[in-house]
Amino acid sequence: MSVVKSELVTRKKPEKSLLGAQKSKAGRSWGKISVRHQGGGHKQRYRIIDFKQDKFDIPGVIAAIEKDPIRSAFIALVHYRDGEKRYILASDGMKTGNTVICSAKAPIRNGNRAQVKNIPVGTIISNIEIFPGRGGQVVRSAGSGAMLTAVDEKNAQVKMASGEIRLMSNVCYATIGQVSNFEHNAINIGKAGRSRWMGKRPAVRGTVMNPVDHPHGGGEGRQGIGLKHPKTPWGKPALGKKTRKKKRYSNKFIIKRREKRK
Repeated sequence: MSVVKSELVTRKKPEKSLLGAQKSKAGRSWGKISVRHQGGGHKQRYRIIDFKQDKFDIPGVIAAIEKDPIRSAFIALVHYRDGEKRYILASDGMKTGNTVICSAKAPIRNGNRAQVKNIPVGTIISNIEIFPGRGGQVVRSAGSGAMLTAVDEKNAQVKMASGEIRLMSNVCYATIGQVSNFEHNAINIGKAGRSRWMGKRPAVRGTVMNPVDHPHGGGEGRQGIGLKHPKTPWGKPALGKKTRKKKRYSNKFIIKRREKRK
């Protein structure tokens, strides 16, 4: 099943002026694998995405919807009235010919970007700023969306898809509507070679290795993990170990922690 449909993706070739270099972060260094389970893959070019969308009060027209090989969401090429072209994350339902605008009091319409204090409570938003002026930092993957639950004189509360409720300044900007390509998880890869095109190499389970190669290895038959606590090949805790710093600066912005998986 392929989710990239002709009525959604309208153009295959990217805008050359908005391309950047994409370096490989995996492979071999002095003959040794630097990152496990990664390597190879098709050559890619990075699409420069405008997460800030700081062209305020200047409307732009969606010229094309494109598939970005690096990210799960579709991207939209915007032509602004002053002649500038920029890529933005495409919102669900966005089509060529639509007009989008970034303004403090932008109309409540999918794809528009406005300050959180001017968005009605209960609206689904995405590409959200955590700190004013930094641009969208969270809720950017395909099909993701967060709900604006409360707004007061200084702050706003946003409920993430994980169940976490987060506090942020009400002058932060957010895009109205959820991110496009919500069916991304339904894609059937189809064959092992397609995973290799994406830079994914085979992964071998630790339980089928020997004890010298992995903490889970060894034993007669299928013994499973065999240890009280799962570990990585280098002996570090793999499951259940809390890695977040207890005194992290952003703890004060989290009102409710994310819900545990059942």
